[in-house]
Amino acid sequence: MALPHPPDLPRPEYPRPQFVRDAWLNLNGPWQFEIDRSDTGLERGLQQRELTDTITVPFCPESTLSGIGETDFLEAVWYRRTVTVPAEWTGCRVLLHFGAVDHDTTVWANGIEVARHRGGFTPFTADLDGIAEPGAEVTLVVRARDSRHGVQARGKQSTWYANSHCHYTRTTGIWQTVWMEPVPRSIALKRPRITPDLSSNSFFLELPLTANLPGHRVRAVLSDALGDVVAAQARADLDLCPRLALTVPEDRVRLWAPGDPHLYGLRLEVLDADGVVVDSATSYAGLRSVSLHGRRLLLNGEPVFQRLVLDQGYYPDGLMTAPSDEALVKDIELGMAAGFNGARLHQKVFEERYLYHADRLGYLVWGEFGDWGCETGVRDDNQRPDASYVTQWLEALERDHSHPSIIGWCPLNETYQPLHDRITRLDDVTRAMFLATKQADPTRPVIDASGYAHRVPETDVYDSHCYEQDPAAFARTMSGLAEDKPFVNTGPDARPWSVPYRGQPYFCSEFGGIWWDPEAVQASGSAVATSWGYGERPRTEEEFLERFTGLTGVLLDDPDMFGYCYTQLTDVFQEQNGLYRFDRSVKLDIERIRRAQSRPAAYERD
Repeated sequence: MALPHPPDLPRPEYPRPQFVRDAWLNLNGPWQFEIDRSDTGLERGLQQRELTDTITVPFCPESTLSGIGETDFLEAVWYRRTVTVPAEWTGCRVLLHFGAVDHDTTVWANGIEVARHRGGFTPFTADLDGIAEPGAEVTLVVRARDSRHGVQARGKQSTWYANSHCHYTRTTGIWQTVWMEPVPRSIALKRPRITPDLSSNSFFLELPLTANLPGHRVRAVLSDALGDVVAAQARADLDLCPRLALTVPEDRVRLWAPGDPHLYGLRLEVLDADGVVVDSATSYAGLRSVSLHGRRLLLNGEPVFQRLVLDQGYYPDGLMTAPSDEALVKDIELGMAAGFNGARLHQKVFEERYLYHADRLGYLVWGEFGDWGCETGVRDDNQRPDASYVTQWLEALERDHSHPSIIGWCPLNETYQPLHDRITRLDDVTRAMFLATKQADPTRPVIDASGYAHRVPETDVYDSHCYEQDPAAFARTMSGLAEDKPFVNTGPDARPWSVPYRGQPYFCSEFGGIWWDPEAVQASGSAVATSWGYGERPRTEEEFLERFTGLTGVLLDDPDMFGYCYTQLTDVFQEQNGLYRFDRSVKLDIERIRRAQSRPAAYERD
């Protein structure tokens, strides 16, 4: 069973909602902490000694919720905590999980190195078997390095001292939940892969195991509000990843969709030769399909117009970490209140609990990656993402494959480099990430790079970014799709960045960004110093609403456009172009926003 947690424990909720075991221990809360500005801590003995400060995990040291609030550059930081492993876990292996640590991490347990991980957005695990025994203490030490120099997938984190334009306060070190769980030593489940197949009303399950043992079986039971629906089992002694099919009887079929996000319960078990359950976990699944028909991207075979909003997942007090689980829910509810049915999760791999809430609330999501940070300044070879981009993206795909709210993948955003006669590293990595995505998940469409630069001719979806503020000019810019001549982003000198459009489903995946900061000084010089947005700022709220209605109307009235993504849900620091303020308070007539985009789209009428 889950052990009792202190009532004031930050972020106490279970961090892996689609693969839930009963027994676990949340390690959030106070840890010893020390800043290591020159990254000499290992030489100076920080691994062995007590640290000088205290931080509240899982909040990063730049955030106010951490109790540190240091926003200068942090080359390295150290954490230390002594934990008593629950005695009830006798006979089990102990796993130590990190939701996300930015950026290069080393973990020691009782002085023994147990994990290394590169990447600030994805989870990793340390196996403490033979080191952390139930009933005994274990001292955990974590070092996180986060240099501002060189290629690194940072997302929107600023590499200047201060925030600037659309770059924000950095996140260093631990920023998602740290926790332990016991698993059986002999044989145990790993994270399952759940894939819906609407054509057969089935779920296909892949159940990877830590080992195979004679006489053992895996079993899965699907349930709904009426009880068990269907069960299946397979031998666990032959295949390292047994596969099961769960076909839902016709009278129990209920699809997952916006407006009716039905989720089936799922119970997973490993049984020994006597039928005794030796490992178990619970999960859930949504039955839905995503398909492509010419320019159409269909959900459950229907043309659902995607009214998406750009969500960057930043918070004034927690930065990339939501201050509470309720804050994740609120962001989805704010989007839905404004008339959106989904979001692009922008320049960040969001906490998995956000996806859980999107699953249960019926909110469409494009899964993305925080790829900004590979600029080099070399002419015509100015972006050089490295192998760690592919590694981290594969970790994100593994974590999030089974969430029904995710209807597409997009590993890169606004990469920019002229197309020319030589194949560059950007070409290689763009194609590698596209192919890795298709191999890991052939059931969802993939955009090779959002907006630009499209380097993969066979990308499933093609898109553009356009921040033209005049609705009439915007309509002219976006008018060529019917003739297979849609707007395609190019460089400032008009040199092409992308391979030509080939008739794929197309949408404008960033537009709007209307600058609206009603409290700012109206004089242009002062206003720019305090906030920014796209284009000329409206003089009144009514002018803002008219511009929003005009811009969205252009895309709603295009029968070949399957959706759009408006920039953005909330203000973020100095970027004052959100529909809500940074603190999530209302700054506009949200009902007018909702009405402007809730009318039927031409795409849905055909």
